[in-house]
Order: sequence, then structure tokens, then C-alpha cells
Amino acid sequence: MNRNHKITLSLFLAIFLTACGQVTNKSDAEQQPNEVHLETADAIYLPEPQIDGAMSVEAALYHRRSHRQFQDKAISMENLSQILWAAYGITLPNDDYPFLRGGFRTAPSAGGLFPLDIYVAIGKVTGIKPGVYKYFSKEHALMKVIDEDIRTNLCAAAFGQKMVEEAPVSIIYTAVFDRTTKKYGQRGRERYVCMDLGHSAENVYLQAETLGLGTCAIGAFSDEDVTEILKLPKEEEPLYMMPIGYCGEQNEYE
Repeated sequence: MNRNHKITLSLFLAIFLTACGQVTNKSDAEQQPNEVHLETADAIYLPEPQIDGAMSVEAALYHRRSHRQFQDKAISMENLSQILWAAYGITLPNDDYPFLRGGFRTAPSAGGLFPLDIYVAIGKVTGIKPGVYKYFSKEHALMKVIDEDIRTNLCAAAFGQKMVEEAPVSIIYTAVFDRTTKKYGQRGRERYVCMDLGHSAENVYLQAETLGLGTCAIGAFSDEDVTEILKLPKEEEPLYMMPIGYCGEQNEYE
């Protein structure tokens, strides 16, 4: 895409967002809840994601399953990069409206408000030390927030579901509901944030399939325990865990 086309597209998006009532003025858009900001000195910049692959969308849909057993095998930083980009990566940068927090993404969001945050509990990823990292979509980078392998603790918080401990990586989704409810009220909390989560999580399922990996969405855990383990700020609430790795033996019912 040449520069003129990018300028034209940016102008179109600005007009579209205003017409849809997604932002009334710049000061309203800048009133964001407190959030952790990337400290560039400590950031791990991930490899560039690929935008084409060997498996079609149709094939990924056909083969997608929930996997609950994982091999004791590290995944590559490249694969983790691809999965995080699929989950919430930037596809069209836009800094004109701060509520976008970097631009439009691989997953749609009600009002373009992107209420989700993503943490990665790493046990075995080549080139990245164990610990908990927060994903920053705009920079496609990670920043360590906890300097230890917490998979055993997360497993306990998930009522002993062993896949959380066995998988080399788990993605944990949290939400800052205020990003959505300040525009949509209670309907945003009860419906739109959950819809956003579903869009993103399905991307993870399909991307994992194309990489020869598996995952399983988990909603059964103690919110209080996960909040304490991850040391989440008060405005964030945990929603989902997705352990990811090379699949072990698969049960028929899955």
C-alpha cells in the first residue's frame, strides 16, 4: 500500500469512527483507565508475524479441537509471537485515537475500545526465561511482570486442571471493563466484552492449529486466586486461560 492510499484510508477511518459515535472529542478518548506501560529497556520485541501460512482457514476450522494434554516440549519464540499476534495484534496502526491503544487488531471489538489485556505465563519457550509477561500489541512486545514460573500455582487456581501446569505456555486474558462500559454501560459488561473475548480466543485456536499446536479455553478458576497470582491491578479482572503446547494423546470426546 503506497503512502497516498494509507493517508486516504486513515482519513476514511477518522470520519467513520466519528460518524459511528465511537469518539466525540479527543479529550474523551484520552480518558483511559490506568494501565501498565511498556518499559522499552526491559521489553522483549517478538519476531515479526507471518501473514500467510501453509494451512487454509477452512482446514484450520475443520481440524480445530480443544486439547487437554500436552507434551513436555518447549515452543519457539516465533510460534508464541504468531499466536499473540493472532490473538490481539495490530493490523492497521492508528495513533489518532488513544482508545484504540495502537490501532485496529486481528480481532474485532465493540466500538473499537479493545478492553482486553493479555498475559503470558511462560514455562518453556526458546529464548525467553520463565515468568509472567504482559503483551503489548502496539509494539508487538512482551514485558516481564513476574520473575518466576507460576504454572503450578495457576493449576491450583484452576481447580487442579493439569493442562495448565503441563503446557509450556498459558495465555491469560483479563479485561478492563471500564474501557467498554463508559460507552455502553451494563450491556458492555454483560455482553460486549465477552463477545470480544470470544473473537480473540477463536483466533488463538485457529492459529495454534496452523502451527501444529493445541489449546483449550478454560473459564473454571478462582478469580481471586488468579488475580493474586498475577498481581493484577484493581481495574483488571481475569476472564480466560488458554494453555498452549504440542499435543499429547487426545481423548475421543474432544
